[in-house]
Amino acid sequence: MSNEIEAIKDPGLPVHVHRRADTDPKAAKKAERQVAILFLLSAAGTVLLIASYLFIPQDVFIFFPILGSTNAHQLFLGLGMAASLFFIGMGAIHWAKTLMPDEEVIIQRHEFRSPDEDREEFVKAAKDGAEAAGLGRRSLIRRTLGLSLGLAGLSPLILLGDLGPLPDEEQKMTSWKKGTRLVTDPGDRPIRPEDLEVGAVAQTLPAIAAGEHRKLSDIAKDAVLLIRLRPEEFNLDAERLSWTHEGIIAFSKICSHMGCAVALYEQQTKHLLCPCHQSTFDVTRAAKVIFGPSARPLPQLAITVDSEGYLVAQNPFNEPVGPSFWGRSA
Repeated sequence: MSNEIEAIKDPGLPVHVHRRADTDPKAAKKAERQVAILFLLSAAGTVLLIASYLFIPQDVFIFFPILGSTNAHQLFLGLGMAASLFFIGMGAIHWAKTLMPDEEVIIQRHEFRSPDEDREEFVKAAKDGAEAAGLGRRSLIRRTLGLSLGLAGLSPLILLGDLGPLPDEEQKMTSWKKGTRLVTDPGDRPIRPEDLEVGAVAQTLPAIAAGEHRKLSDIAKDAVLLIRLRPEEFNLDAERLSWTHEGIIAFSKICSHMGCAVALYEQQTKHLLCPCHQSTFDVTRAAKVIFGPSARPLPQLAITVDSEGYLVAQNPFNEPVGPSFWGRSA
């Protein structure tokens, strides 16, 4: 019995070794500066995130020899957020390992509901712990921690900007206009009807003026698939048939279910398939849905040729492309 009591009093813990910061004021000051630098790096990362969100356009690219052309907006958003979270975590860890109290404490079990005296003692212990951690004495850490946490808390509020303003008619509009030429993607080469054989498929975008740059938001809505069939293979009404040219028909590439790219064409069945959720559209019947979760056909772009023999749009899309959104019930 006496041996058990002795084991409780002395469980065999190794001799406590004090850290340098516990005994050397210079080492403690150095550790404090290191923690402050880590918090400042975290604050700098948050500033980079906010600056990237506010001031770098989404369609700006930078070139890396290994990564290739990279979207600067997304790259610096990611780097800023990573630096913000990483350095604030490293600062907290370094602070705890070098400056916070390094004592082993044994707490005996007690009832779940502590007496009022114990609660008061806990509050006092918490205040004493905060004092021991150096928040009161170490003003440099306190200020840089406040700066880092404050900016980190500000960044989610900045990102709320993506919730507005409301797009109004922007969601219903694309870059296609009457007379806009269809050009290959990639390549930006105008297309003549003779460039497409029966059964061929081509991905196209609207032509842009020389020196202009396509926006990512436009590319996401403007992509169009050209498919050439034999004219007698169509099962269309007179209006829809007039939107084709010599067996060439054009559809939005953006699936009307969830906005994925419809990229698979079955030449034998004349079906377009969306690889995300297997929505299937019949090309011969104006992309009518024959399978899958999509509720609407792919919007058809009316096409013709211009005076030089190149394929152009007769008119813009007559309905919004892509999945449903508020303000569109069907």
